[in-house]
Amino acid sequence: MDKKRVGIIKREFDIIVQREEYSDVEFWFARDLMPLLGYERWENFEKAISRSIDSCATSGIEATDHFREVTKMVQIGSGSTRSIKDYMLTRYSCYLIAMNGDPRKEEIAFAQSYFAVQTRKQEVIEERITYIERMEARGRLKESEKRLSQNIYERGVDDSGFGRIRAKGDSALFGGNNTQEMKNKLNIKENRPLADFLPTLTIAAKNLATEMTNYNVEEKDLQGEVPITDEHVQNNRTVREMLGQRGIKPEELPASEDIKKLERRVKTQEKKIASQSGKLPNNSDEE
Repeated sequence: MDKKRVGIIKREFDIIVQREEYSDVEFWFARDLMPLLGYERWENFEKAISRSIDSCATSGIEATDHFREVTKMVQIGSGSTRSIKDYMLTRYSCYLIAMNGDPRKEEIAFAQSYFAVQTRKQEVIEERITYIERMEARGRLKESEKRLSQNIYERGVDDSGFGRIRAKGDSALFGGNNTQEMKNKLNIKENRPLADFLPTLTIAAKNLATEMTNYNVEEKDLQGEVPITDEHVQNNRTVREMLGQRGIKPEELPASEDIKKLERRVKTQEKKIASQSGKLPNNSDEE
């Protein structure tokens, strides 16, 4: 997500923030938040709230401190009104709701970042969005490689063969540098996966090539190590050529932070969210 887009979405979220009169705790009304998270129907959004309440309780945190059902009166035309259900949500409960969404959606990735950081400064949000995007890309690559492993196992290739196929694919993507040579180039320990240190762009490139291989292995019912290797190498070359047209050489991109360290830091931050967001006081029910 580019910086301009982050700035636009941030302003939308900032506009709807509320402060509880007595405790000065920040909160958001669910019906204000709903469209910003990409939900169109209240029924669907309320299900996400319900799941988040369960998640809160499972974590041993009092749900009523962070989720408060309230009643609002709204105009329905001709000067008449009717009551509707809403929720007051602390920053922590908003974060839990965002975690129930699909982080591939811009609104959800932004919300996970916005509610996770205390300051909500734009540059901090941008950094965290970058973290989320990289972790999501890494997760998708793991899934596509797992599927490839299953595909080739069903077609007569063992674990050693899978390693050779993946290594030759890496060599095609990285301009002749095999997996070990890329590890040496980026100072990665022998026992760590190369992809844990690659930038998001390269992870996405590897994933695209792997998904193309999965598709053609299944569609063409390729059998044995040689034809599957040829397919995977060609797909990685194709992706490399596409990147090259934009002046990008994957082997020249610098290593990114160890994704395991990144995950630990994000999890540590998450533990602080509930305590930092404060609690909704008992006297804050609204009519």
